[in-house]
Amino acid sequence: MSHGTPFVRTRLRNMKRKRYILAALAALIVATSASAQSKSFSLGKWVELHNAILKELNRSYVDSLEVGRIEREGVDAMLEALDPYTVYVPEEEQEDFRMMLSNTYGGIGAVIYKSDVNGNVLINEPYAGSPAAKAGLVCGDEIEAIDGETTHGLTSSECSDKMRGKPGTQVHFRVKKLRDGSAWKAGETIDVTVTRERIALPSIEYVGMLNESDGYILMSKFTDGVGQGIRDGYHTLKKQGMKRLVLDLRSNGGGLMNEAVNIVSLFVPKGSVVVTSKGRAAGSEQVYKTMTDPVDLEIPIVVLVDSGSASASEIVSGALQDLDRATIIGTRTYGKGLVQSIRPLPYDGQLKVTTAKYYTPSGRCVQAIDYSHRNEDGSVGHIPDSLTHEFKTAHGRTVRDGGGITPDHVVKGHKYSRLTYSLVLNGIVDQYAMKYVCEHEPLPRVEDFHFAEYDDFVAFAKDKEFDYRSSARALFDEMKKTLAEDGLAEAMAPEIAALEKSLDMDKETFLRLQKDEIVPFIEEEIAVRYWFQQAGIKVRIRYDEQLKEALTKPAISW
Repeated sequence: MSHGTPFVRTRLRNMKRKRYILAALAALIVATSASAQSKSFSLGKWVELHNAILKELNRSYVDSLEVGRIEREGVDAMLEALDPYTVYVPEEEQEDFRMMLSNTYGGIGAVIYKSDVNGNVLINEPYAGSPAAKAGLVCGDEIEAIDGETTHGLTSSECSDKMRGKPGTQVHFRVKKLRDGSAWKAGETIDVTVTRERIALPSIEYVGMLNESDGYILMSKFTDGVGQGIRDGYHTLKKQGMKRLVLDLRSNGGGLMNEAVNIVSLFVPKGSVVVTSKGRAAGSEQVYKTMTDPVDLEIPIVVLVDSGSASASEIVSGALQDLDRATIIGTRTYGKGLVQSIRPLPYDGQLKVTTAKYYTPSGRCVQAIDYSHRNEDGSVGHIPDSLTHEFKTAHGRTVRDGGGITPDHVVKGHKYSRLTYSLVLNGIVDQYAMKYVCEHEPLPRVEDFHFAEYDDFVAFAKDKEFDYRSSARALFDEMKKTLAEDGLAEAMAPEIAALEKSLDMDKETFLRLQKDEIVPFIEEEIAVRYWFQQAGIKVRIRYDEQLKEALTKPAISW
């Protein structure tokens, strides 16, 4: 048989191919090894440089060196260069970190207020069923001393730290009472002992019927056990005649991924894919499926979202949308498609580090900001719509990635005036609510309460210091500064004066002009102080136009 036969030629080609493959594999191994060595060398280089710089500073720097401070700032700056979610948590911050994850802490269960560091601390808002409420503390009570130490000279944060502690321990207060009690008179100072408990701030803030057929669940965080809480809420509402479920995830910043899976599990078939996480490391992909039988595969579901709905909220809304199981209503969500894990560090520290991205059942990642590609100034931007991709839901509807969850029906919320934001953020509404409670006896039910003393609020607020300018006036003031910097203020003086006159509005006039949007905030704050947190939510629902419009939208059909 000659070398020219097809058999021999094929054999020669296979031998050459094997040599090429072996050569390519060898090159790949060398390249991989070189890459690993390069990364290892780079890491070692910077560790060595860091240590050398720190030693030289410690030896040569002109002033005493605060090593702990500059090292912490250096670590924080390094992690901030990655993304906002990768953070170092030292041992002394563990309790606050655990509280953030679990929504619990050891304490008396009350919001306090202290306007003057040299004054008493006030009970602003006790929680329903809390140790503070059980001990008889009410909104307006003044705490003069904590465990024998005067509150004068202490900040609000320092007072709060003294009230917190291990559940089961006691804290002693000297309290000036607001109202008459069985053993004291209003204005009398008494001693009150409160036994601290584990305070669990509710992640499910409200469960109730909006009308004869619509059940409503308001959820603020995805903490441990919240999936069971949604299950219990569903059964409660079903007994009350619920025909449609409204799950409110507006301003819900997320939390535990497994609880998002547990919630979706309630309404889709067992074994359904809810979310997939993918990291950089090989084999890091994890698929999360529903593991339990659903409670209801038929009930119509409305999920309310907005720009504050993030992370686990987007997992729930994205999965239910991809599986065509719910109608998503509101505005586009935040767009956080990153997964964080907790890693232990020396000296009992922890690193919360971004380890993966998550993908909804259709395959889309909702991450809106690309932290891996930064501008020259270090800033990052949103992924433009032109670079997003189309995906299909279970029944063929088109959805997109790269920018949060886009609702099936866009319904915008109320846009509040700058004045209203200023009143709330500066505590003017809070302060007035406390004043009102001190001067008025509560009605039997929150449903019967409607705030009618707006003239009194105006008189109270107009004497307070806060920025009451309209948005237009604030922009005008910035424009005046720019014109002055550009040397145009004098030349345009007549026009500037005329515009300033038309925009100028005194505080009282503006307060009266915005009455309709300010009154709901006042009613809510007063309701919370009389009847606790759920009463405030009832008032909020009373004025929630976005929720009311959402109820008129049809379910998505396919």
